[in-house]
Amino acid sequence: QVQLVESGGGLVQPGGSLRLSCAASLSIFGFNSMGWYRQAPGKQRELVASITSVGLTIYADSAKGRFTISRDNAKNTVYLQMNSLKPEDTAVYYCRAARQFDYWGQGTQVTVSS
Repeated sequence: QVQLVESGGGLVQPGGSLRLSCAASLSIFGFNSMGWYRQAPGKQRELVASITSVGLTIYADSAKGRFTISRDNAKNTVYLQMNSLKPEDTAVYYCRAARQFDYWGQGTQVTVSS
């Protein structure tokens, strides 16, 4: 069974940075894509960024220029570097891995507040 473990969330002031990590129990080469989603209270879950097995990336408009998704194949880990954080970035961030099925992590809380 595929397991995804997110880490790196926390409380940060506006304008600050966080780096989220998603460690997979399988080689990330085995997935068509991996991505980060977020869900704020009362909101639908939305895609933040994704990366394919060949390195192609896509970002939500809200993330462009501030967030960067990357991977370390040797560590079976995908990262989300978040800079210039805003209060509206506050949400639970989930890692998703896609192959034949979709796999989700349990989420990590990101809170941006003064």
